[in-house]
Amino acid sequence: MQTAEIRRRWLQFFGDRGHTVVPSASLVSDDPSLLFTVAGMVPFIPYLTGLIPAPYPRATSVQKCIRTNDIEEVGKTPRHGTFFQMNGNFSFGDYFKEQAIEFAWQFLTTPESDGGLGFSPDDLWVTVYEDDDEAIAFWKAHSSLPDERIQRLGKDTNYWSTGQPGPAGPCSEIFFDRGPEYGIDGGPATDDDRYVEIWNLVFMQYQIADVRSKYDFEITGELPNKNIDTGMGLERVAFIKQGVDNMYEIDQVRPVLDKAAEISGRRYGAVHEDDVRMRVIADHVRSALMLIADGVSPSNEGRGYILRRLLRRTVRAMRLLGVEGATFPQLFPESRDAMRDAYPEVASDYDRIARIAYAEEETFLRTLAQGTTILDVAVERAKQDGAPSIGGDTAFLLHDTFGFPIDLTMEMAEEAGVQVDRTAFETLMSEQRARAKADAKSKKTALGDLSVYSAFRAKG
Repeated sequence: MQTAEIRRRWLQFFGDRGHTVVPSASLVSDDPSLLFTVAGMVPFIPYLTGLIPAPYPRATSVQKCIRTNDIEEVGKTPRHGTFFQMNGNFSFGDYFKEQAIEFAWQFLTTPESDGGLGFSPDDLWVTVYEDDDEAIAFWKAHSSLPDERIQRLGKDTNYWSTGQPGPAGPCSEIFFDRGPEYGIDGGPATDDDRYVEIWNLVFMQYQIADVRSKYDFEITGELPNKNIDTGMGLERVAFIKQGVDNMYEIDQVRPVLDKAAEISGRRYGAVHEDDVRMRVIADHVRSALMLIADGVSPSNEGRGYILRRLLRRTVRAMRLLGVEGATFPQLFPESRDAMRDAYPEVASDYDRIARIAYAEEETFLRTLAQGTTILDVAVERAKQDGAPSIGGDTAFLLHDTFGFPIDLTMEMAEEAGVQVDRTAFETLMSEQRARAKADAKSKKTALGDLSVYSAFRAKG
């Protein structure tokens, strides 16, 4: 089943059940505390928290999301991606726990021929918060799950809160069992990769206060309006339904991976390190495509820095595959064509997207070789001196003169077997910012030099 078809079925299923179908918000979040939209519920936070009355009692969406906190895991695990899509169904004081569980079970297990996903109940497990007897009763009432495939877990996995005073509540997660060839028996409680979380149902029902940590707080009472917030990972469901081993091999991502293999002349599946690099390229190209489509441009700060890092990690990965020339004109069209069914704007706006991406690659390629030479020299010197790390001044030079993100310098140094003196680098960066601030202030307050006009007046 194609990813776009799973997306279509989701919106159809919940739309038919009274949910307002809400288009995806931009990846650039309206929340000033967030660089990006990091979860499907982000656009609905004002309604879920009661800050603004919801314009509809129930809603559904497939939300574009970006997360880069686990960027080092991209390509190494089956499910870590920087760009992903989150299917969500939401209730704002309308239906609650029982209906959410019933909807989830119906959508997952209804045969494909009847509009569902056609999962076998034998492959599904659920977890609930350890004290949530109500959720267990509803799972038993509305599913065919035996008792042993409903597991109780603690706050660290099955309780949702923002870490601040306000709404909170238990959650119930749904897992797919990939089979014994992927790991040990025992269900999601084993925390083994064999069991893939595909859907999280959050039951927002309590008010919390005296918050000492995300999992240490006092429940002060029930919310007057109980809400439902769920999130299904579209890419995770897609790789299961498509019978592949990870999200990098689904229809929306695999074409870029295959093109990287073709350009490099290396076969995917032959060498683990090469496979990881091809997955990184496939993930990062798609993420960059979607970020640029939503108006982000490469820069050295904020959102632009994240985009620049993704693009430059892609260039770096292609070089490690033995390709030193420009590849974006071959890679980006593959991602455009794979994503256009779900997001037509990546095709209609492609000329602008391509100009930005291709120019960034050309700029970085011009400086990469020279910067790499400087780093290689510093690494060799550190090894000769028996030092565990290269100096922060080298990292600062690479950042300031050659546009190397510090994360890229650290990755390259680590590949060579040394660390980077991050503390010294940050000190130099702080000093530079202070100088720039002082310089800007002096330019703003300084009086113009008017002496030049004296000569003109004298001539008059």
